[in-house]
Amino acid sequence: MVSLDVKRQDARLRFQPGFLSGVTGPLLGLVALCLFLSLTSDSFLSLRNGLNILDQITVLGIMAVGMSFVILIGGIDLSVGSVLALSMMVMGWTANVAGLPMALAIPAALVASALSGLAVGVMVTRFRVPAFIATLAMMSVARGLANMITDGQQIVGFPDWFMMLAIDRHFGILTATVAIMLIVALLAFVFLKYRAEGRMLYAVGGNPEVARLAGISVTRVTLGVYVVSAVLAGLAGIVLAARLDSVQPSSGLGYELDTIAAVVIGGTSLSGGAGGIGGTLIGVLIIGVLRNGLNLLNVSPFVQQVVIGAVIVVAVAAETLRRRSR
Repeated sequence: MVSLDVKRQDARLRFQPGFLSGVTGPLLGLVALCLFLSLTSDSFLSLRNGLNILDQITVLGIMAVGMSFVILIGGIDLSVGSVLALSMMVMGWTANVAGLPMALAIPAALVASALSGLAVGVMVTRFRVPAFIATLAMMSVARGLANMITDGQQIVGFPDWFMMLAIDRHFGILTATVAIMLIVALLAFVFLKYRAEGRMLYAVGGNPEVARLAGISVTRVTLGVYVVSAVLAGLAGIVLAARLDSVQPSSGLGYELDTIAAVVIGGTSLSGGAGGIGGTLIGVLIIGVLRNGLNLLNVSPFVQQVVIGAVIVVAVAAETLRRRSR
């Protein structure tokens, strides 16, 4: 009983529901990065460039919210990039080949994504397949299905109103796609902070056995988290389709790595049980600002990959040192 109480106390200490709780390091890193780029590039601090950064991080931001949930429970999801592509192809085929209205094509894409997440959740909870293997398998399956839908061909052309979601700036600032990302992040924050179900994610990530003894259905939480992650990946695919006015089965390659990197850079522990949406958004901004700044400085894309990889290593090392000191 004493051991159980200690574990519960440790879980409460690790639970950081505040929007910017525990993200001082990433926030300072973002500020330092912005200061450096403002001194080295004349166009970085312009309003136009700031809005461009927001537009560029919408897809990553939506996916990162779902990945935050997965990593909070101590899991991992390598399939989000492929699920994004599957969602895009289902929507494109339903609207452009089957001839159904977008009001049906978009839900069909989200349903396909949800089924992918449900399949992963069942593999992890019922068949005890490690999350790494289950999502790796779904990454291959979803990518294959995305290619099978149109035999590897892209689909071009959607209704004008759909494309304008990523072009029209309401109040001269925000596009509808950016607003979708912000709404998703806000709902996720409210869920984690004010809903008992949200706090269950921290409990499961802190110690699944203790969470089970406390009456939490670890299986149900895990299933729900993987479904939400997949649905948000599908939503990100719809947003990407609006930006590109086309869909292709090769979309989303490597996105899972950027998504995991954003969550980890934002301070969410890979072992689960600690982190938050505020940190994730900061991590997304760091990657977006870093890529934007390196492009403004005419840095080679190959060098950009090295730099972002180094940033990920530093972030993980800092998080590990912080946990040891605590």
